[in-house]
Amino acid sequence: MKRFLALAVLLLSVPFALAAPQAAPKYVEGTHYVRLAQPVRTADPARIEVSKVFWYGCIHCFHLEPLIGDWKKTLKPDVDFQRSPAMWNQTMAVHAQAFYAAQALGVLEKLHGPLFAALNEERKKLDNEDELAAFFAGHGVKEADFRKMFNSFAVESSVKQADARARSYGITGTPELVVNGTYRISGRTAGSPADMLKVADFLVEKERAARLELEITGFNL
Repeated sequence: MKRFLALAVLLLSVPFALAAPQAAPKYVEGTHYVRLAQPVRTADPARIEVSKVFWYGCIHCFHLEPLIGDWKKTLKPDVDFQRSPAMWNQTMAVHAQAFYAAQALGVLEKLHGPLFAALNEERKKLDNEDELAAFFAGHGVKEADFRKMFNSFAVESSVKQADARARSYGITGTPELVVNGTYRISGRTAGSPADMLKVADFLVEKERAARLELEITGFNL
């Protein structure tokens, strides 16, 4: 009953919304963000996905991370935030393995920040299994557990999927944000790391409105 009443109110408001003058969009496609040539499947189709494509050795990704932390707290339940490592060389692929190993071991939230700091502040390379094993051990993960997971089929599969996803996104650098597998935002298009998140918010609202319109249309049918 409540759902029916809510939809009835929305239906009654549509003619007035259409009659009202429409303000120009704050962010413009092709200027502040780009539309992907082909949409990319998201992890959870029931939610609006925002995927951050990053590399632990990227200083711009490192500077964006604290902003991401605060921004995530503002997200509504219908938004699904994901991280996806980029890799266009062997070092980045190794760091992607470390990311997915940490995720599988349940220590990603604990090690995500230290991995960024190790590469960008401490100038460590961490570009091979032995160095990463020592790093993980220094943060309480048994070396044997790390090596087993680092070389596991599950992690290998996740790395391959992330690489394929980044290629489908058409990533040209890091960091970049992809909203709902449809729109790509970079620091160059948005203007700054903080503006990347503002554009993402704009696109999330755009996707949310599109879903609501489909729901109303389906209700009418």
